[in-house]
Amino acid sequence: MSQEESRKAFAEARKYLPGGVNSPVRAFRAVGGDPVFVRRGEGAWIEDIDGNRYIDYVCAWGPLILGHAPAAVLQSVRERLLSGTSFGIPTEIETALAKKVVSCVESMDQVRFVNSGTEAVMSAIRLARGFTGRSKVVKFSGCYHGHSDALLVKAGSGAATFGTPDSAGVPEAFARETVLLPFNDLRAVDRAMDELGKDVAALILEPVVGNMGVVPPAEGFLQGLRETTLRNGSLLVFDEVMTGFRLGPGGAQGLYRVFPDLTCLGKVVGGGMPVGAFGGRREIMRLLSPEGPVYQAGTLSGNPLAMQAGLATLTEIDKPGFFAFLNRTTQDLVNGLASEARRAGFRVQVQCVGSMFTLFFNPDPVTDFESADRSDRGLFARFHQGMLARGVYWPPSQLEACFVSSAHQEAEIGRTIEAARQVFETMA
Repeated sequence: MSQEESRKAFAEARKYLPGGVNSPVRAFRAVGGDPVFVRRGEGAWIEDIDGNRYIDYVCAWGPLILGHAPAAVLQSVRERLLSGTSFGIPTEIETALAKKVVSCVESMDQVRFVNSGTEAVMSAIRLARGFTGRSKVVKFSGCYHGHSDALLVKAGSGAATFGTPDSAGVPEAFARETVLLPFNDLRAVDRAMDELGKDVAALILEPVVGNMGVVPPAEGFLQGLRETTLRNGSLLVFDEVMTGFRLGPGGAQGLYRVFPDLTCLGKVVGGGMPVGAFGGRREIMRLLSPEGPVYQAGTLSGNPLAMQAGLATLTEIDKPGFFAFLNRTTQDLVNGLASEARRAGFRVQVQCVGSMFTLFFNPDPVTDFESADRSDRGLFARFHQGMLARGVYWPPSQLEACFVSSAHQEAEIGRTIEAARQVFETMA
């Protein structure tokens, strides 16, 4: 499988783009080799500029729940495109998508659209601070909430410590407003809230983590957070940028029946276009400008093409049986991968919620960042390279989620499992 044209394209890109990419994981640093450059996608497949075809389990990092270039979304966007690309003036399509989102997400009375998940989370945190009059935010190790300064932190020492910057360019003072705790550890939460609770505006987390690989919440963890925040007067914020409309129409909160004060959305809600959103109870949302004192704005927020793509996507996934088929397909794949790994003698964890999953090269269940970090990245890199050579595109990092779309049919699942069998055999 030649990738000569992709290598040339990457060399050219590195002259003009830092690292040759516009988002770091795309550079393949975690798995070795050079990234492939894609020229088109259709259904469950992508094709690179060398003409190689791959079954795609990245799906644009989650948004493409219908697969690449779904006819219903393309037709809807084409029709909207003929009326113009952007106005910066209200359009009815914004209200139509907002109505659809609010009808699906039970904790939302109102929603505001932005242009990315990072922007949604940044704005939700500002709103939480404005509503509570408090400054500190609690987040959990392994949960990624975009690259805004206050949330780009790493752990210090101790269970309830102030964060320290996880990136150059982030002032220490910004990071110190963020408290970092271990995921799935209610005792650590209780200790932190006993010490700092009166200053905590919000607890934010991915209710099902996708950014350290797929890690579900322990039984009672989400409910415990809900009870703690209600006692303390802090807001509970769910970052459902990845899980929203991916785990079902109501996202993770609909699946686990735990409802936050604010929810952040992205990915699927935009149908492959750059869309983020945040929303919640009316009494909180009314503090947003122009109704209230919390300022947030965006020139391209509510872009009509993006709104149309999102509405078309949410209409398709709302059809009877959609998620039953998608989740069944994913489970067939997960079962096949686990079986082939065991047959070859590998002790792995294949953790799955809905149509999200991660194959961890780890002998033990992954429940938090510490256990995820013990995964064998060298084995994963070999697996990734082997799958790529056999026409399967896997996320180029061990600590990422894979995504299945409704375009992945029995043939693609069978082909993927067979490729994995061959790779595991060569690795054994």
